[in-house]
Amino acid sequence: MLKKFLKEEKAQGAIEYILLAGGIIVAAVVIFVIYKNIASTAGAKTNETVEEAGKGVKNAVLNELKSL
Repeated sequence: MLKKFLKEEKAQGAIEYILLAGGIIVAAVVIFVIYKNIASTAGAKTNETVEEAGKGVKNAVLNELKSL
């Protein structure tokens, strides 16, 4: 009976597909986390740049109004 169990290979293909799918899912999660961090950093830099530009425009307008 043990020899028959060790020779049985019908489920081997299914297990290989399950492991392959699991590996793909793990890789997708890792890629998503990396992408999320990169997008978050880019968004923060964009917000900072927009705020600085807004302050510069505000100061320029105020200076122009004062000179009138």
